[in-house]
Formats: sequence, structure tokens, C-alpha cells
Amino acid sequence: MSLHVGPATDGLRGELRLPGDKSIAHRALLVGAVADGHTRLEGLPDGADVRSTLNAVEQLGVRVRRDGTRVEIEGAGLDFATETQVRIDCGNSGTTMRLLAGLLASRPGRFELTGDASLSRRPMERVAEPLRSMGAGVSTTDGHAPIQIEGGRLTPIDRQLAVPSAQVKTAILLAGLRTDGRTTVREPIRTRDHTERLLEYVGAAIHRDGAVVSIEGNRPLTGRRVPLPADVSAAAFFLVAGSIVPNSELSLLNVGLNETRTGVLRILERMGADIEVRGVWEEAGEPRGDLRVRAAPLHGVTIEAEEVPAAIDELPVLAMAAACADGETVVRGAGELRVKESDRLAAIAQLGELGATITIQPDGFRIVGGAGRPLPGGSVSSAGDHRIAMAFAVLALRTSGGIHIDGGDAMAVSFPGFVSEVERLGARVRR
Repeated sequence: MSLHVGPATDGLRGELRLPGDKSIAHRALLVGAVADGHTRLEGLPDGADVRSTLNAVEQLGVRVRRDGTRVEIEGAGLDFATETQVRIDCGNSGTTMRLLAGLLASRPGRFELTGDASLSRRPMERVAEPLRSMGAGVSTTDGHAPIQIEGGRLTPIDRQLAVPSAQVKTAILLAGLRTDGRTTVREPIRTRDHTERLLEYVGAAIHRDGAVVSIEGNRPLTGRRVPLPADVSAAAFFLVAGSIVPNSELSLLNVGLNETRTGVLRILERMGADIEVRGVWEEAGEPRGDLRVRAAPLHGVTIEAEEVPAAIDELPVLAMAAACADGETVVRGAGELRVKESDRLAAIAQLGELGATITIQPDGFRIVGGAGRPLPGGSVSSAGDHRIAMAFAVLALRTSGGIHIDGGDAMAVSFPGFVSEVERLGARVRR
């Protein structure tokens, strides 16, 4: 599907209740499957990625009932297993594949995890190798999907990760749930900690010290109510839109404010964004709050490698903010963008075709902004990547002629209602 998103000449105004946090949703579905008793998720997002994890849980024989954004799970307990071979299609979701690999590694049975063409290009040895070191039979296809898993009794490990990865960390912790002893993961840089928070919330024995996290195996988990906050990654698109489109004011309700995910807020505030946090509270182990953003002149900043993990998913839309800012923005240490749903650095480079000044580097980019002057617009490809499609849709709101986005249907992977929300707030979209 192709879209043409036009400029929002009158500004963006309104209140948004965004989809529930995708990262927490994946984890809650899998943890609920192995908890004892009843887990109720509220605010489940409707994107294709989360549906892949939901379908996987059902394929494993766990009882699940969905009613709109609410999901009820009858947990099968830590010892649930299947003796038959199960083939699970993870679609486009790397999170589903990597986390599921960790969960299944300790289950008696044989499993095959497959995915679409994009997922089959992403690196999977980074998760397979530590699981093998725990005793699981895990093989990849030239380092990629499909993944073959022969699960069984595992032994705990103490693992130093070479590359910071919340997905690999989570896979190891989930595998450690059924070991005798303590499994430890040491990260070079602290990554998002939704897994640790959720496991603590349902009764796991978790030990945390900065970028080191451990779990004690064979401790029962208890199903609980898990209300999801709005996804801060989804909020980022509207925080940037509200900042760069003149005469805009947006309110975003119940947004997740976990400090390992709010790098985008800190970076936008350094760029001069007018963002107000209106109250912070905590539910199910996760902080959240309401945000208000008003249009403001932005200026360029430098984003160093240590900031990248807390903003990795938001870097594409931050690149759009940089194109509208005054001065130079430099991003370093973001080579991981090359192995996401697309090569996101190559996709971001399309800014040059829209009139921006951009230089792509091996692990980042340099953008010289237009000091608030709108770019003329043009045509880009989403490369089948939901975040690239939405990022260019945000930039289109600040162009003089709009942007034609080839492959706009990729947005449905994480945010099926994105275009409708943009239209409701005052933008013009032609399908």
C-alpha cells in the first residue's frame, strides 16, 4: 500500500491514547503462559508482531481468550511441555523469535521457529549460542532463521554479552527459569529492563546491579493483572510531530516512562523540545505518566553510543527531528540499526532525496538541519519497515509538498491505527 501524507498547515491538536507497550506485551504473554493461575493483560496492542507471540502461545497449547485489548491467559506453569514437534511462524517479529527460543530451550520437545523474508535475514546466532552453552539443542540456518530447538534440562550460566541486547538477555533469563541455580547476564550497557520488572512482579527471584541481572531457577511464578502503559516508542512519533509542526499541542495519556526506554524524551529535551510530564505513577512494576508536547524550535545534538540502547527504536524518527532542527545532529554507536527490520541507516539516508543534508556512517549518521524550514518533500520507500514508514509520515507533516511512502502498510506491524490518528489530529492523507 502506498500513502501520500501531506503537510499539516494548521498544526496538530488533540489527545491520544496510544496502543499498549509492544515490548512488555510480548514478555507478558510468554511469562503468563508459564505462570501458575490466571494472567490478565489489559491494553494489548493490535499490531502483527504481538499477534505472532499470541499465536505462538496458543500453538503451545496454553489457553488464551482475547476480548478487544484484554487477554486472559490460563497459565500452564513452569513445567508445561509438549512432546510433539511444533512449527511456529513468528512473522516479522524478531522479539517473538528470540524470546520464544529462550522459553522453549528448557522444554522437552522439538520446535522450529520460522519467519518472513525480513526476519529470516536478521542475526539469530547471538541468541542460539548462549542457549547452546546452557545445554539446549539449538541450530540456526547459516546464522539466521529457521531455528531448530530440541529442548531439555538446562544448566545455569554466567554470561557476558558482547553486544547490548534486551532480547538476548531476556531469552537467557527465560531459559534460566527452569535451571537449578542462578543464571546471570552481564551487559556492556544497560538495556530495557521490562523482563526483570515483570518477572519480579510475578514472583521470580531477580537480582539486579546496574547492567548485571540474575535469576534463581525453579521458582514458581504467579499470574497477575498486567495493565500495559502506552508504548513510548509509539508516543515518540507524536512527540516529534508535535515539536516540528508549528501551532501544535498534543496530550499523550498513560505513556510508559521506564528509564531504560525514555532516551527519546531526554534527547528531544536536549534538542529544545517543549515536553511536560504531568504526573508519574507505577502499576505492574512499570512507571507511567501523561505527557504534553507543544511546537518548539529544535537544535542539533550529539547522541553518543551509551545513549543508543535507550533510544534505539526511536532513532529513525529522531533523524526526522534532526532534519527540521537548527544545526548539526550526530549519532554514534548505532550500528545495530543495520540489522533491524530493514537496514535502517540505509532507509534514513533517503532524507537526502527529500532535500536534507545527511551523511551515513558505518555506525550512525550526521544530519545538518534546515533550521525549521520545511523540506520540499518527495517519495521514499518504507523498505517494509514499520518504524521507517511512520518516521517519514511524521516528517511529511513539516514538508511543503508532502511525502509519498511506498509500502506504508508496514505500519500495521506495530501500530495499525497510526494513519487514522494522524488524520484525526489534522493531517491530510491520501491512500
